[in-house]
Amino acid sequence: MPDLFSAPDEPEQADHAELAAALALALAPGIGPARWRALVGRHGSARAALDAGRSAWREAGLPEAAQAALASPDAAAIERELTWAGRPGNRLLLPGSPAYPPLLALAPRPPVLLWVIGEPALLADPQLAVVGARRPSAGGRDIARSFAAQLAASGLVITSGLALGIDAAAHRGALEAGGRTLAVLGTGLDRIYPAANRDLAHAIVDGRGALVSEFPLGTPALADNFPRRNRVIAGLSLGTLVVEAALASGSLITARLAAEHNREVFAVPGSIHNPLARGCHALIREGAKLVESAQDILAELAPRLQALLSAPPAAPAQVSGTALPAGVAAPAALDEDYRKLLDLLADSPAPVDLLVRRSGLTAEIVSSMLLILELEGYVATAPGGLYSRLV
Repeated sequence: MPDLFSAPDEPEQADHAELAAALALALAPGIGPARWRALVGRHGSARAALDAGRSAWREAGLPEAAQAALASPDAAAIERELTWAGRPGNRLLLPGSPAYPPLLALAPRPPVLLWVIGEPALLADPQLAVVGARRPSAGGRDIARSFAAQLAASGLVITSGLALGIDAAAHRGALEAGGRTLAVLGTGLDRIYPAANRDLAHAIVDGRGALVSEFPLGTPALADNFPRRNRVIAGLSLGTLVVEAALASGSLITARLAAEHNREVFAVPGSIHNPLARGCHALIREGAKLVESAQDILAELAPRLQALLSAPPAAPAQVSGTALPAGVAAPAALDEDYRKLLDLLADSPAPVDLLVRRSGLTAEIVSSMLLILELEGYVATAPGGLYSRLV
C-alpha cells in the first residue's frame, strides 16, 4: 500500500490518510455513493474498508474491476486531488466532517465527497435554489434576477447550477445585491461549464460565494452528471424556486427532488401562451406554491428558518406605549444577541459589513439573524444593502 494511505500518529496526517482512502474508494469503477457508504459503514472508516482485502470486497458484492482498483489504487490520481485540496481556497469535504453541509447530509443519497472552491461555511447557511430555462424570455430573466437580489439582500444564499439563462441571472442578481451565491457544477471544478460563464464563476468566488461539485477533477460535462448536480442543488436548499421551465426540463427534476427531500417548492406563473410557463404551471398543479414576490417566499420559509436558526418564538407585545404589528415580539423578549444587533441599528441604517465589525459576529451569523429579524418585522432592507430598525 502506498505511503499515501498510511495512518501516522499526527491527527492532521491521519485525516489526510483517511481522505486518501476515501478517494481511492470513490474513484474505483463500480463504487457509487451507495456502495461507498455500505463499505465505510461496514468497516468503520474508509481506510479500514480499503485495508479489508479482496475476500471482504467480494463479500460486499464489489465487481472485479472495483476489487482490482482497490487492490492497486491510482496513487497519482489521488495525489492530484489531495494537492488540489491543499491549495488556498480549495476544500474536499467528507460526510461527517464539520464543514459538510448538514442539510445536504439529511437528503436521500447525499454525495460522499464534495469539492469546494471558495467559502465552505456557506454550504451550511440557509439557501434558496433558483432554477429555470436556459433560454428564458427577457421577462423571465428579469424576474429571476430581481427575486434573487431581494432574497440575497434578506440574507438567504442563492444556490443554482451556473447554467445559461435563469441560473446565471439568479447568480448575478445575488451578486449585484451584495449577497452571497453558490454554484453547483456538473463537472470537475477544474472545468467550468459552460465556458461562457467562466467570468461569472470567478465573480461568485470573489464575492465570498462558492463553487461546489461532487465530481473529481477532470470530469467533463456529461449528460448523466446534471441530474446528479440537480440533486445536490435541491439537497442544499430549504426550497427551490422555478422561473420559466418547459415541461421536459432539468429544472422540474430539481423541483421534484426538492419535494422528495421535504423541501419547499415555489413556481412563478406565466402566460398560458408561453411554452416556458407550462413547467411552472405543472408544478403548481402538483402542489408547488405560486409566488408573485420575494416576500411570498420569505413568509413560507419563516418557520423553517426559525427552526434552523433556533430563533425565539414571537408573541404580541407593547413597547413604549406603541402597538407592535400582530405577531411581533417586543425587543426585550429576544435573545441577547438579537437585541444587541437591533441596538446597533438604533441610530441609523447600516450595511452588513458595519454590523459585522460592531457586533464581532461572523458575516454568516449576522446575515441569518437579520433575515429572521426582517421576517419577524423588526428590521427592513433599504436601497444600497442597508438595514434599518422598525421597532
